[in-house]
Amino acid sequence: MGLVSSLMGNAGAVEPSMLQEQYGKLFTEGEEAELGFKLVRDVFIFTNRRLILVDVQGLTGKKTSYLSVGYKSISRFSLETSGHLDLDAELKIWLSGEDSPTIDKQFNKKVDVYGLQKLLASHVMG
Repeated sequence: MGLVSSLMGNAGAVEPSMLQEQYGKLFTEGEEAELGFKLVRDVFIFTNRRLILVDVQGLTGKKTSYLSVGYKSISRFSLETSGHLDLDAELKIWLSGEDSPTIDKQFNKKVDVYGLQKLLASHVMG
């Protein structure tokens, strides 16, 4: 993931093995990282059971918030792919009972957004 892309707020892919190594202590027994992305200091992890959002806060980064979203809580999602002049793709996720997207993330062009859509659809609709 490039520095310019990070500074512009675009997330880049992270290898599942690295996520498993760094955040495995958050996972339940049998839970595995399937897909993950990093945005400057924040990380979001798609596991075989849920979505985990890691929000590193403050200047020192000592305070961290972990949001766990079960796939059953996701009522719908949208994915807007990048065009020729756009630098990113955008993912929006609505949780049950919410009128506006609860989660809104942007990805750089290097991310396979179709793979992300397929993974989300398999967990949310399957």
